[in-house]
Amino acid sequence: MKVQADRLKEIAIRILKGLHAAEDEAAVVAEALIKAELRGIDTHGVHLLTLLPERVDAGMLQIPTKLTVLKDSGATALLDGGNGLGQAAAHRAMGISIRKAKEFGVGCCLVRNTNNIGMLSVYTLMAAQEKTVGIVMANAAAAMSPWGGAEAFFGTNPLSISVPGEAGAPPVVLDMSSTMVARGKIRRADRLKESIPEGWAFDETGTPTTDPAAALKGTLMPIGGPKGYGLALMIDVLAGMLSGSQYGPEIRTFHQLEGPTGVGVFTLAVEIERFMPLGQFAALFRTYLVSIKASPKAKGASRIYLPGEIEYEKEQQNLNEGIEVSPTTAGKLNALLKKFKSPLRLT
Repeated sequence: MKVQADRLKEIAIRILKGLHAAEDEAAVVAEALIKAELRGIDTHGVHLLTLLPERVDAGMLQIPTKLTVLKDSGATALLDGGNGLGQAAAHRAMGISIRKAKEFGVGCCLVRNTNNIGMLSVYTLMAAQEKTVGIVMANAAAAMSPWGGAEAFFGTNPLSISVPGEAGAPPVVLDMSSTMVARGKIRRADRLKESIPEGWAFDETGTPTTDPAAALKGTLMPIGGPKGYGLALMIDVLAGMLSGSQYGPEIRTFHQLEGPTGVGVFTLAVEIERFMPLGQFAALFRTYLVSIKASPKAKGASRIYLPGEIEYEKEQQNLNEGIEVSPTTAGKLNALLKKFKSPLRLT
């Protein structure tokens, strides 16, 4: 079914408040979930709401989220996420990084002891909207083996970088995992009983597989082979170890009741005007992007896309036509609305 973004956000807020999220926290988290849905990343969207009640009941997720500033000095800060909602922690961290970038030229805020933060470009886009470059990294539960290894050690450990464009133009947004595909896409295929493309994952024996169930028991292929492994390692160090959070195989999955996840987050904002006038940078960046898109196309290619351009166009389409919500997810969300005695329903 198609659901308008505002309606789906209203439903998400009601469920979050039913789980005792504070008003502002519910709005921030719902906005992050809807942004993911709009950009076509439904693995990081409202489906995640269906995982929350069980984790809260098991004492493995604390709502309302209680964020604590552990350190705040010059251009840097460190937050404790209170084992609460990761979207709330990452939003606060990037807000701090942006504020510090405006004051010092750069701002860096790390988060320890939080949970899945969803789609990372939500937070780098916050920075781009303030005419700063935004960088966010996070670690995750083990899904990738070291290059040459056979057992999962690193998470998909994603990275996002957003660079603002000229007035009226969307930012250029990189949002990627260190693996060929995010683990959420494997879970989605498993839920929908679909096969996965060859080259995404290995089974328990290290054999390439197109079976998502086998892939979930095995490991994911790092992007670029040893390069993806190296990237995942460095993100684990910066987001996990440096923040004082968990790292490597010590991180727990958000999708099973194994305990608090212990996710760590790294956020950075860079004030462009500390290096050159914003107008000059915008003009250079526009010319650069035009030249990229005008470069010769490979055989069979009809268009050259910039990073994040497909997601931006999907967002505009979904704002006009509504967000597609699967019957399974709609049913689970309706069950939560009923549980929290809300008259709202997805129909």
